Amino acid sequence: MNEQGSAVKPIAIKFSSCRGVAFEIKPSPASPFALDAAAAACAADQPPTVSNAGRWVWFPPPFNRQYTSTTFRSAHSRATSSHFCDLDEETDDDDTDDDESVAADEDEEMALASDVRSCRSRRSLASSVKPVRAAAKGHSRLGVILLDQGLFTVYKRLFVLCVALNAVGLATAATGHFPYAKHHAALFAMGNILALTLCRSEAVLRTVFWLAVALLGRPWVPVAIKTGVTAILQSVGGVHSGCGVSSLAWLVYALVQALEDRSVTPREIVGVASAILALLALSCMAAFPLMRHLHHNVFERTHRFAGWAALVLLWAFVVLSAGYDPTNRSYSGLTFASLAKRQELWLAAVITFFTFLPWLTVRRVPVTVAAPSTHASIITFQGGVKAGLLGRISRSPLSEWHAFGIISDDGEAHAMLAGAVGDFTRGLVSDPPSHLWVRRVHFAGLPYLISMYRRVTMVATGSGICVFMSFLLQPSSAEVSLVWVAKEIDANYGEGMSDMVTSNKILGGRVVVHDTATMGRPNVAELAVGAAQRWNAEVVIVTSNPEGSRDVVSGCKKAGISAFGPIWDS
Repeated sequence: MNEQGSAVKPIAIKFSSCRGVAFEIKPSPASPFALDAAAAACAADQPPTVSNAGRWVWFPPPFNRQYTSTTFRSAHSRATSSHFCDLDEETDDDDTDDDESVAADEDEEMALASDVRSCRSRRSLASSVKPVRAAAKGHSRLGVILLDQGLFTVYKRLFVLCVALNAVGLATAATGHFPYAKHHAALFAMGNILALTLCRSEAVLRTVFWLAVALLGRPWVPVAIKTGVTAILQSVGGVHSGCGVSSLAWLVYALVQALEDRSVTPREIVGVASAILALLALSCMAAFPLMRHLHHNVFERTHRFAGWAALVLLWAFVVLSAGYDPTNRSYSGLTFASLAKRQELWLAAVITFFTFLPWLTVRRVPVTVAAPSTHASIITFQGGVKAGLLGRISRSPLSEWHAFGIISDDGEAHAMLAGAVGDFTRGLVSDPPSHLWVRRVHFAGLPYLISMYRRVTMVATGSGICVFMSFLLQPSSAEVSLVWVAKEIDANYGEGMSDMVTSNKILGGRVVVHDTATMGRPNVAELAVGAAQRWNAEVVIVTSNPEGSRDVVSGCKKAGISAFGPIWDS
């Protein structure tokens, strides 16, 4: 993209906020789907009120090709949730104190797909809701993220597997049964560092995701293999964490060996190795889940700068180790030939390449930022993007980066939607920039794997719909269906939003739209199961808040349907 190019000229379209990043921390005293069923039923006959105090919101021209007669508005008076997928866009005492969730009858749910604006369907659905088991109180989002997802998740299994394999290698080396590892402990530490670097390389993961879709996205490939690969790719962070901890263990072992052989190991090498160990330990502590979620900026900056410093010291370690001659205790043996023979040199070179590869694609590009309200911003960029990809943006590339979902028809432009829930996103509203730093290589997320299946049911709550919008704007090899649960859809998302989704040609009528303001709060897990069974979906992909994603995934698995939702370190 040319930095000198002009920003994309927008046209009128409206969307609510959506942030395609990790979960925000917020106490969750009640079930995410709790609602007073009686109050919802009383409101069933009344359409949602559309505020006239709205401001026009802008999207690039390609996004509105199929719906040129429709414009959308956003009301200033709505207060957005702190999580982009929460069903409520405002919080009141009644909603906070309510512990009940309600489930709608499946037949009436599906009737909504054919005529979402039918008052008769709305009244039937609202009157059919029934209370279900109350959710436990006092669970924070962090608790759900770390504990309620289970003790034996794929992420944790991968973490344990990596640590266990390294522990076996370390134990056999220490006992003399693995001589090579005993004499090359630093090399094994570097091998783990290379593995954790590859697991976070956006270019590498983009290639791996593409290969998975290309090789496994065939009708004859068993669904069990596809879901297994999906689970592993979604949980590759477990390998990253496991290798990080293992690299510390190997470095400690190498340092202990060096201290035992002080007579032949120079102080410089011991000092550099100790500094590397301290920096990696600092990175691991900063990445501890509690620290990462409570102080994300501290985590990001510590992880980046401590990692870079450790990489510089790693090169110093490789050079010093290759050039030191223990016979005369000098560095007279330091030559290019001696360096080239060291395996550590080539590992360090590969680690360095993949560490700085994303920075080779960083560019400052013109953007158009529109704020529908003080709670959201829409950032428009030039160039189309394939469905399922995400992007990173920054005002200060050395300080912090922020990941967002992308909406595009793979044409002339793409957009990101950001809820103003942090300093960076609030700044986009109060001080909209004309240019932003971007990484030209967009990375693949869980939605990218939709194309690996034949039939997929997408489940979204609130503004989480934006993660799937690209699949409504550009064709996919998968036959997709959609379940969307949100509050006051016409008021918050535009007067024609329901019609836009239900009449979408790609969906072909395979859609359930549930407005909680007029139809009551449903059991989203039951909606997802019903839709997946009706349209014979091979898998369900959900985008909701932590509790909602957990409930939908759990409900689908109980019904024998494979389901995936965002995890805290995917």
